[in-house]
Parts: sequence; C-alpha cells; structure tokens
Amino acid sequence: MTPDRIRNIGIFAHVDAGKTTLTEQMLLASGALRHAGSVDEGTAQTDWLPIERARGISVRAAQISFLWRGTQINLIDTPGHADFAGEAERSLAAIDGAVLVISAVEGVQPHAENIWRALEAMGVPMLIFVNKIDRAGSRFEQVCASFPESFEAAGTVFPVLRGAAGEGTAEPSVFEPQDLPARLTEALAEHDDAAAEAFLEERELDGEALEASLAACVRQRRAVPVFAGCAQRGIGVEALLDGILALLPPADKKSAEGLSALVFKIEHDRTMGKLTHVRMFSGELRARDTLTLPGGQREKITQIRKYNGQKYTDAGYVGPGDIAVLCGLSSTRVLDALGEPRASLPHGLANAFLSVRVIPESEDRLPALLTALRELSEEDPLLDCKWEPSERELLISCTGKIQLEVIAALLLERYGLTVSFSEPSVIYRETPPRAAEGFDAYLAPKPCWAVVRFGIEPLPRGAGVVYDGGKVPNNTCFYRYQEHIRRSFFESLAQGPLGWEVTDLKVTLLYAEHHTIHTHPLDFFVCTPMALMNGLKNAGTGLLEPFLSVRVSAGSEYLSRVIGDVTQMRGEFDAPVLRGDAFTLEAALPVATSLEYPVRLAGLSHGTALYASRFLEYRPCATELGRTARRRGPDPLDRAKWILYARDAITGN
Repeated sequence: MTPDRIRNIGIFAHVDAGKTTLTEQMLLASGALRHAGSVDEGTAQTDWLPIERARGISVRAAQISFLWRGTQINLIDTPGHADFAGEAERSLAAIDGAVLVISAVEGVQPHAENIWRALEAMGVPMLIFVNKIDRAGSRFEQVCASFPESFEAAGTVFPVLRGAAGEGTAEPSVFEPQDLPARLTEALAEHDDAAAEAFLEERELDGEALEASLAACVRQRRAVPVFAGCAQRGIGVEALLDGILALLPPADKKSAEGLSALVFKIEHDRTMGKLTHVRMFSGELRARDTLTLPGGQREKITQIRKYNGQKYTDAGYVGPGDIAVLCGLSSTRVLDALGEPRASLPHGLANAFLSVRVIPESEDRLPALLTALRELSEEDPLLDCKWEPSERELLISCTGKIQLEVIAALLLERYGLTVSFSEPSVIYRETPPRAAEGFDAYLAPKPCWAVVRFGIEPLPRGAGVVYDGGKVPNNTCFYRYQEHIRRSFFESLAQGPLGWEVTDLKVTLLYAEHHTIHTHPLDFFVCTPMALMNGLKNAGTGLLEPFLSVRVSAGSEYLSRVIGDVTQMRGEFDAPVLRGDAFTLEAALPVATSLEYPVRLAGLSHGTALYASRFLEYRPCATELGRTARRRGPDPLDRAKWILYARDAITGN
C-alpha cells in the first residue's frame, strides 16, 4: 500500500508505561534525532518544561513532526498522569489515530482504561504497543489476554503482530509469527467480507489483501493490532512506525473546500502572546491572513509555526490535514472552530471535581495572581479560575494534589509568584428533579422591556445541558435578542439556587417579547437569569455529588477492614476477587468521604495495598450529606437587588 502524506497520531498511556521514551525512539529511528533523550535525565524532546524535567513526568501535551518512509507523522505526546487528563482529552479532537502504550510488567492500569473509553467514544482507531518486554516480571501473554476484559471490548479482535519470544525473558526478541496470515484471516473473518470468504474456502489472505483487510477493521474499530518491544532499547519501534503508516487512517486533504479548523490547545509566549494550536480539516491558511473568530472578532495571523517540542520553525503556511500554531489571534479559546465546524468534541476523560483557594504570599500580589490564573485557565479551561470580590478570594478547580504542585511551579517559573493552597473541597452540582416553568417580565424602571418564559425538563444523569430556542417569531422578539437570551442562559447555569453549577436539564424558550421603543439591547441579559432562577426554584433543584470508581488490591487479611471502610464511606462494591492470599475489590466511592482514604489504606496495610481510582459519575446526594455553596454576587431571585446590580447601580454582594 502506498502511504498518504500525513498521519496525525496521539500517543497515550498510564503514567510510567514508557510513552515519552517511545516517542524519543521514534524520533531517533526517523533520523529526526542523532541521540535519543532520556526522561530520567530531563533531556526528552517533548518534556521541556522545568517541572517536567524535575519530576520526570509529562504535564502538557507536546507535538512533534517527523518523516517516516516519505510520510509526515504529526505526533502529540500526551501526559499519562490522571491529574493532567485534560491535556490528553483536548488532543483527541486533533488526531486521526492513536497508540496506546501498556507496560508488560504492570499490565492495564486504570488510566489506560479511561483512555480506551475516551478513544472509543470519539471513534479513534488505535494500535497497542506493549512495552518493557525485557523487564523481569514481564507478563506479555497474560497482559495481551486481559485486553478484551480490561477494555470491556469482548467483540474486538486484538491480533498480536509482534510478540515477545518467551515470557519474562531477559533478552527480548520481536518476531512475526509464521502462522500470522492464517490466524489473522480467521480472526478477521467475523468483521471483513474478504477474510470471511478466504476462511470459508480454507485459504489464507496474504500480502496486500491481508493488510487491506486488517486496515479496514482497524479503521472501523473492530480490530486493535498489538505490537511489542522495549522502547528504551529501540526494539519494536520501526515495526510500530510501519504499522502506523499501514493501518491507521491518513489525514484528509481537502484544500478545495472552505476553511475548517479546530483549536485544540492554547499556550502563551512572552514575545508573540497567545499561541493557538490548530488541526486543519480543510482549507489553507497563510501568515497575514485575517480570520473571523467565533466571537465575531476579526484578527490577523502574524506567524504560522511548526513545533517540535520546544523548538519551532516559521512555516508561513498550513494546509488541509496538517497541524500548526497560529500567532496573533488574541481572542481564541480551546475547542473554538475556525470556519466550518467539523470535529466531534472530546468529553469524559477529564473531570475537575475539587476546588481550592489560591493564596498569594502578600495581598498586593492578588491582581498579578488573578491575571496569571486567568491566563493559565485559557490554557486549561478545567482550572476555571473564579474571583470572588466580596471575599477577595481566588478559586480554581483541580483534579489532584500533583496538579496543584505543577500549578505552583508554573506560577513561580513563569510569573514570579509564590502561592499556597487551601485544603481541597468537593465540587457538587445541582439538577432539577421535575419539570417546571420559569417566567419574568422586566418592565421597570424604564426604559426597559423584556419578557421571557422557559420550560424546564430534567434529563438523565450525564446528559448535560440542552437548550431549545423554540420558535418565537422575530416580530415578537427580535432574533438578536433571542441570541442574548441563549448566551445569558448558559452563563446563568454557573450558579443554581443551591450555589452550584446546574446540569442534566433541557430548557425550551416558550415565549419572549420585546418593545420597539422601550427595549434596551441589554434588557434580556437582566431578565433571563431571573426567569431561569424562577423556573429552577419552581422545579426544586437537588444536589449531585462526584463518585470515584476505585480498585483496591491487598492481602486477604485486610479484606474485612476494607469492606468496612467502603461501607462507612457510603460506598458500593462488587464481590471481591480472591487470588491465593490476596484480593481485588472494585468499589464506587463518594469523593467527599474518600479524599484521604489512600493515605489511610497505606497506613493500614503498611504500604502493601494498591489503590487506583478514576472519576465515575455524578450521583444524587441528600442535601444534608452535601453542602450549599456561598453565592457569588447577587441572587436573581432577589429581584430588586439583581436589577440594580445588572444595571451597574451597585457592586458586589
């Protein structure tokens, strides 16, 4: 098969599986590097931040480009630690295929399972690379056999294209099994017509026919080929690169169509300002082009860069199917569509369910800290920086303590700010349990005139927010005012009657009315929050709390104690799996009661127990078990005070 010009690939893994080392070896094999860098020595191309080199882990997604057999591979190296899953999640929309790295020693870890689910939800084809087959304790065959169960993919074929010659061998050998064509033909028969025909005729596919059949199944997510090797020693890397070219889909190249691009990453440069990382789906861009952004702003591209880790070249042009960085666009945001929207937006991998207060070393540093955190929130929207002027507090959302350490390091390195953090508190949400209507007529003090009526319906857990603009005619309410209602509606969901973000509901605009003389352009920004909060009050919102999916493995002597702890924490658990004198317990735990449990479990087991967790979902919570958040700013239900505040007649609470 003749490969196409571009492959856009993401490389993913649980932390310490060897993902960044594999990336270095790909660069070495392609000739892009003379010597491979080392994670331990802090010389890896894609780990260039000081905090990454100091800790030996990736905290930001980094892109590199190199040629392999005449094809340009744009590779995004994503963080493997769950605290930085947002970086991996945002990269999903920019790629056409993925490589999932699994350690042959540790096997499938919880975050790898999370990544699989996210790739499955996005429909991204992938290859698996089983790393560290040279290590003592390597369990190559068992690890491969666990894939269908670990990834909940019973109908997926996992053909081993490159395997280890002997489990746990000190000297790894990567080989292509002699009976591979026959085994692949049989494995693909259920998913591919050509393979099924060959199998029924008792013959095997070979050569290009076999490769074409396998590639078709990979791109339909029916097969996930498994490669193996030792990234640190470069074993199996070239076979994996050949597999990327032969099996993963090429980038579309549709220059004749109009512009369609997606912003998947934002960074800031001291000289050039905001750096906008884009994946091009169609069209072309050149330096000095002027773009109309989603917010309506028109801004000029001052430079187009191609990055390799920290280094870049001034490309001046980016075409369809490619990835590049645009300079000069100060108003872009992560996941903005430039031109015609094309990509599916990622979801479900990253969830910030903790909130902390960021405390500067002195009060006079608060303005600088606010500016810095807002800039970091542009790069990572999950931080969601909030300023509470009445309390003079800065709050951010986070996923764990390691993320807070990285934020503190970035604030010091980039902005010269020393900070501390409060203890994390849980972020609850709220949702309406029943249908209701909300209404408000903002008719005084004149000049003003805005009338809004909403219908509110609850949706299933995890459904998010659906807004239906209804069919209000333009002569009743100008369409531009209806757009004001839509924008204000989404902004108003940040705080419900209990003070938390409102989710899992559908809201329909039933009626809206303006007055040709008295309506001011901002009136619907005043009226909409009052109508929405009236409806939520009528529906009576209830609390939702975050739950974790937890896996505990320990000696059987600790089983009864762990089950007692899970029960005390309001958790639910499945029947434990016993293997010899050890057990594994799967449980669902509320974040609020289990924040400190990993430390307690380590003390109980003298450090021998293994604890792994991932975000599971938000579940209903009795109000007395959760807590009501302090409201930021006036409550729209306090109508008189809200109107004065919205009209800038008063400030604060």
